[in-house]
Amino acid sequence: MRKDAFCFFLSLFLSRLADQIILFVVPLVVFTSTQSAAWAGLAFFAESLPRFLSFPFCGALCDRKPPVRLLHVSQFYRALACVGAIGLHAAFGGLYWLVVLSAVCGVLTTQGVMAREVILPQAFGQYSYTRTLSYSQIADQSGLVLGPVVAAACLEFWHWSRVMIAVAVLFLLADAVMKLWLRLSPTAIRGFEQRPGRWLQPLRTALGHIVRLPELRRVVLLAMGVNFVIGVTLASSAAMVIGLHRQSNAFYAGLQTAGAIATILVLLSIARTTIPLRWLGRVSYTVIIAGGLLCALAGSPWGYVAGFLLIVGFDKMFNVYMRSIRQKVIPPQDFGKTTGTATLLNNAPQPLAGLLVGAFSGSVGLPWVVFALVATMAGLGIVAQRLAPRA
Repeated sequence: MRKDAFCFFLSLFLSRLADQIILFVVPLVVFTSTQSAAWAGLAFFAESLPRFLSFPFCGALCDRKPPVRLLHVSQFYRALACVGAIGLHAAFGGLYWLVVLSAVCGVLTTQGVMAREVILPQAFGQYSYTRTLSYSQIADQSGLVLGPVVAAACLEFWHWSRVMIAVAVLFLLADAVMKLWLRLSPTAIRGFEQRPGRWLQPLRTALGHIVRLPELRRVVLLAMGVNFVIGVTLASSAAMVIGLHRQSNAFYAGLQTAGAIATILVLLSIARTTIPLRWLGRVSYTVIIAGGLLCALAGSPWGYVAGFLLIVGFDKMFNVYMRSIRQKVIPPQDFGKTTGTATLLNNAPQPLAGLLVGAFSGSVGLPWVVFALVATMAGLGIVAQRLAPRA
């Protein structure tokens, strides 16, 4: 791997590691402090909703402004937000500063994700896009491997506010490595001429592409189905593992790490083999449904572990399929705005799943909420299959 590519993916790894620590700490601290699955679900909803609502705005911004500069802003201001949250907690107390921090960092993370999404096809044109996506996802998942381990280890000895100091340092390191990538990269990241207009015009353009392009419309629908199951898994995993199956915090951290390792193995198989895009989509979608059913119906923690590993392991395989389709069908000059709007639609089920966990886990039981959302994913898959273009 070239030095510039290594720096790009290292910056992505450090940024994801820091972001994952925040995502791990928030629901765990809320649940262990309140012993309530409902409050954990609502905290997940509060932290994830701003993250997803900002995708269209951030995508349009990446078409208008230099994405490299936006990536720098994303990483630097996430570090600043961590320090600010610590100061506010020291002044006023309360767990809500932790949720506010994660919401602010979520919006800035979205900006960073969209900036990298625009940069990636240009920065590594010598590789196939599927291979580039696989290596990008491996760097991303490597952060997931270490994130829960680092977070759990730090929480054993530090208050969460001290963990946020370490997170701020990681964001600053990611920004420094990104600047080194800029010096080493032989490729200039070019922009596209944008028509003058109001801020609503990019949204109209993006929605027009989603409505008119059948393959894009279909993959958006499939991604919504996947994210119902991903959302309910993220919102309920702490309550299922620690509450329902009565396992320890260390077991929960180990499960998160095992899921990330499973994902890396799946992505390495994609990077080293040639699998038709259609089969990437079919296999990943079917396996995620099977994993969701296992999580809902498992009577033991190991049954839940098997289902969890199938869900998170094959989620990124579906992600490679989805992003490859988007890169093929979206016009380059509208890539940022259309991808941002499509990503909002894709991920809207995640905070909704957290809200449903908070609303119904107490009355009908958490496993039944998981089962209902797995059934919803299966139904959306059937609808999308009927929308598939005929050969």
